[in-house]
Order: sequence, then structure tokens, then C-alpha cells
Amino acid sequence: MLHEILLSLSGHPSPLLRNEEPTAGGQPLLSAPERELLKTAAHISELHCSLIQHTTHISATHPSVICRAVSTAVSSVHLAAFQRKILEVEDGILRQDAGLVGAYNIVPLTAALGEFTGWTRRLEWLWALSQFMLKKRDHGSTCRGAELMNKLRAELQTGYADIEATSLSLIQVAETAWLKQVSAWVLYGRLPGFGADDFFVQKDSEDEQGYKVDPQLLPSFVSDDMAASMLFIGTSLHRVRDKGVADPTLGALGHLYSQIQELSALTYPLSPTALSRAIMSIRLHLSRTVLQKLLPLEKVLEMLQVLRQFMLLGRGEFAMALTQQADEKIRDRWRRADNLAYEKRDGLGTINIKEGEVAAVLARTWVALGSMQSQHAGEDEELELARELLQLNLSKSKASTGLSLGKVVATPFRNLLLSVPVDMTVRIYSPLDLFLSRSDMQTYTSINSYLLSIRRAHLRLTDLWKVTRLRRHHLAPPRPPFSSTQGGIAKTKELRKRWSTRATNMRSAWTTSSASIFFLAEIEAYLQVEVVEGLWDDFQSWLTGKREETRPGSESLATYDEALTRPTVANHDPQSLSIAHQQYLQALVRRLLLTQAKFTEPLYNLLIQTDHLVALIYRLDGIWTSMDLEADEGVVDAFSNLEAEESDVQSHLREVESKVKKEVEEVVRVLRDLSMDSEFLAEMEDEDPAGDSREIMIDEGEGRFKPKRIGGVDRLLMKLDFGRWFDAKE
Repeated sequence: MLHEILLSLSGHPSPLLRNEEPTAGGQPLLSAPERELLKTAAHISELHCSLIQHTTHISATHPSVICRAVSTAVSSVHLAAFQRKILEVEDGILRQDAGLVGAYNIVPLTAALGEFTGWTRRLEWLWALSQFMLKKRDHGSTCRGAELMNKLRAELQTGYADIEATSLSLIQVAETAWLKQVSAWVLYGRLPGFGADDFFVQKDSEDEQGYKVDPQLLPSFVSDDMAASMLFIGTSLHRVRDKGVADPTLGALGHLYSQIQELSALTYPLSPTALSRAIMSIRLHLSRTVLQKLLPLEKVLEMLQVLRQFMLLGRGEFAMALTQQADEKIRDRWRRADNLAYEKRDGLGTINIKEGEVAAVLARTWVALGSMQSQHAGEDEELELARELLQLNLSKSKASTGLSLGKVVATPFRNLLLSVPVDMTVRIYSPLDLFLSRSDMQTYTSINSYLLSIRRAHLRLTDLWKVTRLRRHHLAPPRPPFSSTQGGIAKTKELRKRWSTRATNMRSAWTTSSASIFFLAEIEAYLQVEVVEGLWDDFQSWLTGKREETRPGSESLATYDEALTRPTVANHDPQSLSIAHQQYLQALVRRLLLTQAKFTEPLYNLLIQTDHLVALIYRLDGIWTSMDLEADEGVVDAFSNLEAEESDVQSHLREVESKVKKEVEEVVRVLRDLSMDSEFLAEMEDEDPAGDSREIMIDEGEGRFKPKRIGGVDRLLMKLDFGRWFDAKE
């Protein structure tokens, strides 16, 4: 009987433990206490047999390498230990160990089964773990490696020492298998050959990098920033390997011995801090050996300088030339429409600019800038690079907001340049996409549309003063001898009266235009000089390693002066550049007030009304020119009623003047409200919305970028003093 029990515990089914009530001649063979003991033995035997079957199945068929490794460890380590325990008990019985064999060589059943008391809970736990690995999830697949590692870590807190020891041993197996997958990715840029669907890095044809991180496949001890850093390392290695085929100057991937040592020195369970330091060390080693050849700092600064000068309108002549060419294209379209026969003019309101015409606007802008540049000696390499990279296209989406920020307002400033939605974009070639993402470019596009719309309105208003006919008080008297005659004198008086009346009618228009110019000039000066220029200088100083991190007062003046004379040398890796650049963009968007829809909406309405104001003034000038030709030269247009048109345009002009004034007042009111809004002020003071969680993934020796605090709505409000203009009667 005892031999049968030991065989059954070893995984061989026995009828002795399967029959509930074994009898002989109608009499029970076992007493009640013996039956209870055999139930315990039967339970252990059943668990052992089931675990053998399930672990064999999991190790052979499970799609997760980590689950296979854990299942194999359960079979080869823990079930093997149970088998050894059975052999130890059997050996003790054969040796007549006093702990098992009593007097007259009797082996008490309680003594034999008591040796397996500690295994019941452990085998039950292992059985529950095998069921967890085989159970179907909501996503239709079985257990994933990340889920198993998270469960094993949670089981460390059960309070049972044997369960904790078992969990710890399986955690080491699971995390070792996971770390091997990570090593293949961060050391060679290769996805696992088997079980790639269970790895947190997945191929993605729609992503600009070609790969993405699946958060559902991330273990709990891996933060999002750590995963992003590992994604960057692997994609960079993949690109270097592809690039190395065509560019032998990049050489091999470098000496990997120190990086392998970094990973092999990790202890289990993996510490998030230790793992992040190892990943950061690998990333910095890669950056300082290979990526500096692939993406030198000079190329980064060159690209960022193009973005600053053209997307952020650092070169004023670019915005001016682009605005002029866009206005010329719109006028050309309407001139061609006016030349159509009357029966073909139906539906003129639906006239749209085509894609080719939009691209031609930018092409003519480059020609105009080239003619300016040809007046100076030397070649403008920055202009040539911008000509190659910048594109002006019809917008393909409904909104042009920065996806990485998630807060950029959807106010359609892109509609103002050509009266259709257009986007200024930049083509990002490899390897610049190592630190510039698609969402960064969308953010630049939004900022460009915003700043360009304000600059365009300012330029169009100032161009009104170039129309001499509107500014002069009256024409010169007729030439002698007609000027000395009675008719000549009457003609002179008539001309002076005519232009005096027109000057009076235009007085409110000039007042509104002047106030609008003042408002736009102050807004533009604040945004361009204080915000854009200030943040760019600060970011550029950090890039080049010349940023002043200390100030007098925190240390001696001599130490401060010495620090200024010995600036540090910048050695930023691409991911640190990417993180710092995103923080720079976040600060730029916030301080440009592009997160405040209650500011951008009235500003957008003001820019629209400004366009109407300029268009009506030009229209009125054309009507007056036609009236002068009719009165002075006898050129009559039989198909127009100039007096009625003049009255209608002047009426609309008064309405638009009132709307412009109202929108200016609304924008100023919003700025005052923002200056007293505690939530807005807290957002402006927030230097790092991403928090300190990203700091661990940046080299401590390089210095963490923190945008400096610049600007302030109160500084802008002090300049926007309109006197009593808002109080004046209509």
C-alpha cells in the first residue's frame, strides 16, 4: 500500500487513491482517518499529474517565450524537487529511518504523508499559475509575458515564505527570458525571432519610425519613458545597420562587451532604477560612438536654425514675400474670374485654389528671396536648405494641431493666407527623424500659421499708407492758363471740396486702421521678440553648452565669472535632444497663448475683420478712381452705379470698423482676464509639464533642459493702452 501511494504521488495514477471506498468481502479496508489521509495524498497526486500535463503543453505550444520559460522551470525545478522529495521519503523508509519507521518496522501513514505537508500549498499555487497561463483573455489570446511577470511580482506579497521563494525563482526565469529579448533589441536592433508578438516593441508601418511601443505588453517595472528610450535605441541601431551597408564610414555597431556587462550585472527581481541606468548607459554609449557620426550636432543646429528662421518667422523678409505672393495669387484669380463671360460667372463663390497654385506661391516666394539675396555677396546656405525642405500644401486634415502636445487650439489660422486651408510643412529626412517627430512638425505648422496670420494682417494694414490717392487732401490745381480762369478756379474749388469730403469720410477708417496696427505691432513684438526669440536663445544656449546654469548669489562672483569663461561642451544624445526639444515646444506653445481658445478665437475674428476692412478700403479707392474718370475725363461705365456702390461700401466700412474695434476690445479683455486667472498663471509657471519622471532617462552630466521663464501677459497689457478709444462714441 505504501509503495502504491509513493508511485501515485510520483505521477502514476493508482486505483487505491481513486476509489472512494475500497472494500474486501463487503468490509472497508481503510479506517476513516486513513481515508482522510489518502484523500490528501490523492489531491497531491492529482495536482502533480495535472501539472505535468499542463506544463508539457505550455512549454510546447504557448506563443509567449516567457510563459514557456516559466512553465519549463516549473517542470524542471519545482516538480523535479517534488520528485526528489518522494525519493528521499522512499530512501528513508528503506533505510529504516527512525523518523519514518517505528517499532516492528511499521511505517505510520501519518509519518509518510506528513513529509509532503508543505507541498500541498505550493502545488496548488503552481496549478493556479498554470491555469493563469492557459486562460483565454478578452483580447482572444492566452497569457502574455508582461501579465505573468506582473502576477509573479504580486505573489511576492502573499505572506507565505514557500510561495515567496517559489515566486522569486520563477521571477528570475521570466525576467531573464524577457531581458534576453530586450538585449537583442537594445544591443543589435533586432526583434525576437520567436515570440515577437509578445514583445512590447511592435512593427508599425504607419509610424514614422517603423516601430511602436504597445503599453499592454509592458511589465509594471518598465516606465513609459524607459520604454521610449529602449524604442529609440533599437530603432537607431536598426537604422545604423541599414545605413552602414551604404556608408562604410559608420563602421560596426561598436564594442558591446561593456553593454553586455551592464545587463548581466542586473539582479532579480529587476529594479526599475538599475534597469533605467543600464539602458541610459547603453543609449549614451551608442550616441557617443555611432550616432554622432550619423547625426552630428552641427546638422541638428542647422535644421533647428531653419525651423527658427522660416517656420517661426525669424527672417522677416520670408513672411513679407510669402504674404505678397499669396495676395497676388488671390488677386490674379479674381481678375481671371472678372474676365469670364457673364453666363460663366455662376458659382464664383466656390472658386478654389488648386494644389499646384499653392506650391507655385512658395516657389515664387523663393524667387523673390533669391533676388534679394543676389544683391549680397556669398551664397545663403540656410535659404537653399529651406528651399529644399519647406513645402506649402493644401491641408489634408480638419485640424492642424500638435499631436504631441494635445493642447494646441484648433482655431483655423491656416485659412487666412490663401482663403483656403494651407499648411507650411517641413520634410524630415533620416537621420533627423531620430529627434524630430511628426507631431513636432505639426506643432511647428500650427505656430507658423498663427504667427504668419498676425504678420500678414499687420503688413496689409501698413500697405494702406502706400496708396497715395487715399492719403492726400486734394489734387493740384489745373495747369495754367486754365487755372487762372473762372472755370479753372471753380474746378480747383470742386477738387478741394471733393477730396476734403473724402478725407472726412476716411477719418474713422484711418483711426481704426492705426489702432489695429498699434495693437498688432505690440502683439507681434511680444510674441516674436519676448517669447520666440527668448526661448530660442535659451534653447540654443543649452544645445551648444553655453547656457549659464548659475547666477551670482548662489556662489561667489569669482566662481560665476570663471564658469562664464569656461563653458561646458555640449554632448547631447538624440533622445535627450528630442526630450529637450519637446519641452521647448511645450513652453513655446503655452507662452504664445496657443493653448487658450478664449484668446485665439477673438484674435482670429479680428484678423478676419481686418481683411474685410482692407478689402473695403481698396474697393472704395477703386470706386473713387472710376468716379474721378467719369467726372474729369468723361469715361462713363454704363453698367455700374458708382454713387450707389460708394454709399454701399461706406456703409459696410462703418460696420466693419465697429467690428474691428469690438474685437480689439474683446482681445484686450481676455488678456486682462488671463492675467488674473490663477489656473492660467500656474500653467505659465509650469516649466516641465512632463514632470520629473523623464529626468532619469537624461544623462545627469549633460544637464537637464528647463525652459526659462519669460514673457508675461501683464507685460503685454502695459503696452496695450488705447487711451479713450474704447470710450469714444460710434
